[in-house]
Amino acid sequence: MKKVILVLFAVGMLSTSFVSCRENKTIADDVEDVVDDVEDAVD
Repeated sequence: MKKVILVLFAVGMLSTSFVSCRENKTIADDVEDVVDDVEDAVD
């Protein structure tokens, strides 16, 4: 019973560490992307 709980805990910790490592785009990144798109459209 203890091993099952420990395994589930370990899987939960691993899954949260992989999820938290994702790159999160900020509003500044979105604005920069729009500015780049506008510059490309003007050229």
